[in-house]
Amino acid sequence: MKGIRTGPLIPILGLAAGIAAGVWLDPSVPTSLQPYLPIAVVAALDAVFGGVRARLDGIFDAKVFVVSFISNVVVAALIVFLGDQLGVGAQLSTAVIVVLGIRIFGNVAAIRRHLFRA
Repeated sequence: MKGIRTGPLIPILGLAAGIAAGVWLDPSVPTSLQPYLPIAVVAALDAVFGGVRARLDGIFDAKVFVVSFISNVVVAALIVFLGDQLGVGAQLSTAVIVVLGIRIFGNVAAIRRHLFRA
């Protein structure tokens, strides 16, 4: 017996639950971690757009997505942490944002080509 096809229902419910939890719990980020949050968000967005592109290309694998998501965030945070320790945190933060931004725009362009055939 095959499973029920839910389509985008589960991700949408997860997003709604995450937004509701964020509004209700009103989390605060410790001051020591604040420089790493924007980098982690951009790294996570890179993984998400890469996952969407892989899904449209028909090569999506959940295990690869989870590993990519976690490793992107950890490696980006480690690079910024290393830059902070060496006294060049701003420069390495900028480098990480530029590299991930290029990857995000490349994935968005591929998604656009896939969806709009343009």
